[in-house]
Amino acid sequence: MTGSTERIRVLIADDQPLVRRGLALILAPDPGFDVVAEADNGQRAVDLAHEYRPDVVVMDIRMPVLDGVQATERLTRELPASRVLALSTFDMDEYVVAALRAGASGFLPKDVSPEELLAAVRTVHTGEAAVAPRLLTRLISTYVTAPRVPQPPSPAPGLGELTPREIEVWHLLATGLDNAEIASAMGISVSTVKNYITSIFGKLSVRDRAQAVIAAYESGLVAARSANPAG
Repeated sequence: MTGSTERIRVLIADDQPLVRRGLALILAPDPGFDVVAEADNGQRAVDLAHEYRPDVVVMDIRMPVLDGVQATERLTRELPASRVLALSTFDMDEYVVAALRAGASGFLPKDVSPEELLAAVRTVHTGEAAVAPRLLTRLISTYVTAPRVPQPPSPAPGLGELTPREIEVWHLLATGLDNAEIASAMGISVSTVKNYITSIFGKLSVRDRAQAVIAAYESGLVAARSANPAG
């Protein structure tokens, strides 16, 4: 283990002072985190992110002046090293999918435990997506419209470059399996799954698991579940 004591720099963006204070009180006492700034709207979050260069922005989705989705899109484009962890009052929220599509690396409902918040900020900081796989697929199957009929080739950039094995991994990932479950289903090691996923991200030009799942629905690889009665 390296002796690095570098703390994760966090910016908190929420229009409710009580929520901002609560988040700061959870994060600040932990020696692994440094709350560098707080913002009360999306525009302020973007401005402060340029000033403080946080590692992670904990971003409320629904805010005045510039909402969290627009702020996420700008941060992803202007400061790609700053990862965004989206927050919402609701665990099923179409704005969350918009934020993930805009580049957010994770999502948490606001009623999570302090331990879950700390773990999610750490996860996002490492470059992983902090969304429970099954919650992610439930969100996306609800709010992402997949093609109803077969599409001409090129529904997603790089799709034609994927090998059959990579398409199999992508499909399993998009149906809500984590890396260990994919490895078990395919009879391969977790490290091999990780290698496949890295290659898939590169070929699809997506930056994380959340965007890969969205791409799977939008390309028609995975169909949104319609509530069909049991036959």
